Amino acid sequence: MNKNISAKTSRMAQLAILTAIIFLMGFTPIGFLHVGMVEITFIMIPVIIGAIVMGPGAGAFLGAMFGLASFMQCFGMSSFGNVLLGIQPVFTFLVCMVPRILMGWLCGLIFRGLVRVDRTKSKSLSYCVTSLCGALLNTIFFVGGVLLLFGQTDYIMGMRGGMNLLAFVGVFVGLNGVIEAIVCFIVAAAISKALDVVMKRQFPSDI
Repeated sequence: MNKNISAKTSRMAQLAILTAIIFLMGFTPIGFLHVGMVEITFIMIPVIIGAIVMGPGAGAFLGAMFGLASFMQCFGMSSFGNVLLGIQPVFTFLVCMVPRILMGWLCGLIFRGLVRVDRTKSKSLSYCVTSLCGALLNTIFFVGGVLLLFGQTDYIMGMRGGMNLLAFVGVFVGLNGVIEAIVCFIVAAAISKALDVVMKRQFPSDI
């Protein structure tokens, strides 16, 4: 009984710490890299870490916190988000929330699947691949959501500058995805592996 209470308390503390990190990164310069109108984010890192260490449920919850922080940034902090908010607030909320929830949830599922087939002793491949997938899924889902809900607006058409859709997606996803993947590969994989060694053996793997 006491062990279960201790496990639940520890998990709540872990989620609280990762949530605090998400909002800290969301409202300080450490969470973003601005390249022209493109905003490259690193806030998926604590989401990926939580998904690996605590499972898909935790990943989805932290993804929702990431989405909420992103939506709050649309009120003046993000020029791109501010424009989308002015065009259609409900669609902006959806494009901020849904991709990030899916990304966190899928990262947890991907890691669970990989550790079952990862033959390496340290399971390093599982941590690295999941971290890379998290960065790419975040970019693909977000860009896909923007194009699905805002693709025909004058703003997005202007950003395309005459490029066909595939070329625009390639440039947009390529710039974001490569930088985010490199950072996640280094940071998220290393931190999640260290935390997993310390905590995951003692507590359940999902919330």
